[in-house]
Amino acid sequence: MSSPVNPHAVPLPTDQELVLKVIPMPADCNANGDIFGGWVMAQVDLAGAVLPARYVRGRMATVAVNEFIFKQPVKVGDILSFFSRVQRIGNTSITVSVEVFAERFHTQGEYMKVTQAMLTYVAIDEQGKPRQIPKN
Repeated sequence: MSSPVNPHAVPLPTDQELVLKVIPMPADCNANGDIFGGWVMAQVDLAGAVLPARYVRGRMATVAVNEFIFKQPVKVGDILSFFSRVQRIGNTSITVSVEVFAERFHTQGEYMKVTQAMLTYVAIDEQGKPRQIPKN
């Protein structure tokens, strides 16, 4: 549903898990006053690792950012909600989708999608080599 105040307002997903909430601060801004894309990417990487950790049960590493789309700028004071879903579980890797929604400071309760990404993590052993993901 769109809001008359905010045409970008959307409902939050119900088929994904909320894995992280964070509020960017002024130190995270670029010269335009928006939050650095790299800061958002780092948060997405953290959020994306939450669900795979349940399967991997040990060390893992990000091996691919398959997709990363910035849809709207992120502002200081936005309340960001990161939702994730496992897309694929392989022998040694797990691919997840992450969607990021912002509640603007002055329009709390209305959400807009600001970023979406697809990342792949690989289970690794103590030497950093890929290892099997435990079954069950």
